[in-house]
Amino acid sequence: MIRTSLILAFLVAVVVAALTLAGEAGHASIVWLGWRVDLTASALVLILILFALAAMVGWRLIVWVLDTPRRAASARAETRRRQALDVLTRGFIAAASGDGTEARRLAAKAAELATEAPGLARILAAQAAEAAAEPVAAEVAYGVMLGFPDMRLAGHKGLMQLAFAKGNRAAGLGHAEQAFGLTRTARWAWRALLESRLEDGDWDSARNLLKAGLDRKIVTPLVAERGRAALLAASAAQLETSTEARDLTKAADYALEAAKLQPGFAPGVVMAARLLAEQGKSPRAAQVLETAWKKAPHPALWLAYRDLRTSETPRQRSTRLSGLAGLNADHRESRILLVEAALIGGEAARAWDLGRGLQTEALTTRIAGLLARAAFAAGHADEARLWLAQGMGAPGEPDWSDLDPEGRAFAYQPSDWARLVVSFAETGELIHPRHERREPSLGDLPALPISYADQAHLLTQAGDTAPFPIGEGIYDEDDDLPPSPPPGAENAPVARRRLARPPRGAK
Repeated sequence: MIRTSLILAFLVAVVVAALTLAGEAGHASIVWLGWRVDLTASALVLILILFALAAMVGWRLIVWVLDTPRRAASARAETRRRQALDVLTRGFIAAASGDGTEARRLAAKAAELATEAPGLARILAAQAAEAAAEPVAAEVAYGVMLGFPDMRLAGHKGLMQLAFAKGNRAAGLGHAEQAFGLTRTARWAWRALLESRLEDGDWDSARNLLKAGLDRKIVTPLVAERGRAALLAASAAQLETSTEARDLTKAADYALEAAKLQPGFAPGVVMAARLLAEQGKSPRAAQVLETAWKKAPHPALWLAYRDLRTSETPRQRSTRLSGLAGLNADHRESRILLVEAALIGGEAARAWDLGRGLQTEALTTRIAGLLARAAFAAGHADEARLWLAQGMGAPGEPDWSDLDPEGRAFAYQPSDWARLVVSFAETGELIHPRHERREPSLGDLPALPISYADQAHLLTQAGDTAPFPIGEGIYDEDDDLPPSPPPGAENAPVARRRLARPPRGAK
């Protein structure tokens, strides 16, 4: 209205100015009901404009008076909305802070005020009941949400969580399945279903669910690929160790597919190589292990690679293992493998020279034991004992713990596989259950002589045998130790047991 008045005032000024500049005021006469009025044209124009302005102002005043009830109702609604917003805000804050009593009070008030946002009031009522530790009231509140299409997903999630909290796993999974069928983006429902499949060891269903998550864009292609590889390896392990459904051919197919998907996933690669070797496909197994070593070296890989051939001399084995280390020469595991290969080949001086390059690494039991073996083989008994003493207080290596004292690689229980699938899929890293449980791993420290004087002849007399086997060092309890080789027979094959043998079934 103010803008209109200003426009009219501007028009009046323009008209008056135009008449004044023209120098001719003009003449106008008005005759009405016997009255005659004579005036100038400019005055008439001014009167007409002012009359129009007064009429407009009067009309606006009438409209404003008539609109008073509507404005009052709108003001009351706005006040109610502000009060409802304030109550909802304070209620959610109280529920989040754990003040259940205050949250319940504010939820009841919000139900009266928030008539325009009933969904928020219902959510507050449910969360307030949870904060007040009243599961029955919370279940009722979430149950009410199931009757509204736009709130059905929230209702299923709340009821699922309440069911899991009560230990009713079947009911919780039922709500998760219904929610997963309602929308393609219910990540929480997908995660709950996947975790239940993993907990049950149902690897096939877990793979199908992982594929559904990829199709719905719940997980990225990389996460899905890593998860699939871990699940295939878990299935292969189950088929290999099961007494009822043992199927080595299918297990080999699963493990090989896992190795193709993720060459850096050592459990799947070792399993594939072992099963291929048992089928007489050692060259293919060697290729799988070499590809994995280029990607992510792991001690179980070179142990499996070593066991692919059992009729070679120590020198031949040393050369073959050195070739494997050369595929990823800068990696820590490759430098460790070169020392192991030198010891296997009987090259004590070379092993000690290579071992000194590992002294810059963080000290672990495995490193200390390896350096002690290399030092003793090179004739440095005092230094060997020093490394042995340091190794007794050094931490173990997680990767080395994947081999138990019997030499079984990745002897995981179903619960370990379930955790491994999640960890490897999300981060690309292995877990080490045996290391976490502090279970004994493959021997790290050699059994060196304790006394100096009474063992001096071992260091001074030529041709004496070392007090522990340097090359292989792992035997079954019922195996006979191999006799000391005669001079010049250092290249003869050495009897030993296979380290990378199939894992036993989980107890």
